[in-house]
Amino acid sequence: MLYWAVIFFVVAIVAAIFGFGGIASASVGIAQLLFFIFVALFVLTLVVRAVRGASR
Repeated sequence: MLYWAVIFFVVAIVAAIFGFGGIASASVGIAQLLFFIFVALFVLTLVVRAVRGASR
């Protein structure tokens, strides 16, 4: 998922360079959303592993 966030960020940078403001802002929004979903899943995974590891 982090891969897709980086891809959308690169698309946003390229679109901004060529002057496509609407596409750039949409791509940045998608990249931010995917990045925060990735971070949330990462933290959730760390918590679940810590809880499962502590119970054994």
